[in-house]
Amino acid sequence: MREPVTVIKISGHCLDDEASLREFARSVASRDERFVIVHGGGAEITRFQQLLGIEPRYVDGLRVTDAESLALVEMVLCGLVNKRLVRHLLAAGVDAQGLSGVDRGLVRARQIRHDSVDMGFTGEVESVRAEVIVDLVKLGVTPVIAPVSLGVDSNFNLNADPVTGALAAALAAERVVFISNVDGVLAEGERVERLTRKDAELMIANGVISGGMIPKVRTALDILSLGVRQTVISSLEGWTGDGGTTFD
Repeated sequence: MREPVTVIKISGHCLDDEASLREFARSVASRDERFVIVHGGGAEITRFQQLLGIEPRYVDGLRVTDAESLALVEMVLCGLVNKRLVRHLLAAGVDAQGLSGVDRGLVRARQIRHDSVDMGFTGEVESVRAEVIVDLVKLGVTPVIAPVSLGVDSNFNLNADPVTGALAAALAAERVVFISNVDGVLAEGERVERLTRKDAELMIANGVISGGMIPKVRTALDILSLGVRQTVISSLEGWTGDGGTTFD
């Protein structure tokens, strides 16, 4: 029987702020839960692209990943960001191991197809080898996963949100927590503590949920559709204080 797990996706300023990383690591260490952690790192990828004279390109919100950018993505996500996060978790007493979707064929991917643009090495999830994570969790290890994933002839750069959802579904996770720079869904300036799918869709239709919050909420709802019981959108401060907005 599999142990229940919570999948955390962490992004935003939390990943390049040392104080935030220490706070996150301490919170993970203090909780009596089994965690699987997925991280982003888009801001640092963009910063290094610009330093190297590579112009970031996006289509429908997805980064177009050419061969040069793929090499940089692998270095930043699998190296710099992943090992920084693992270091802080270990310092807090968490037995953390860094991985990418490539390692042991954890996440297999294929190229995203677009009608008018060659997306290069930008991919989408094809399958998840859940036993890789199950085995680590049984050993008391906390996997820390970069969303670079394995293709047939190359690796692919994947958005961390769908990787999080695919892993959560494959692991039959208890819940998924998205930690970023937002406190959750706000209505009239106040955080909404709990939302059903029906309520969330109504708030989108009425314009209460708008702008950049819409894709975050849609992602949370999509993950519920995969069979995960509960999703949470929160800032780091909200999560450490059991805040955020819960969807169920």
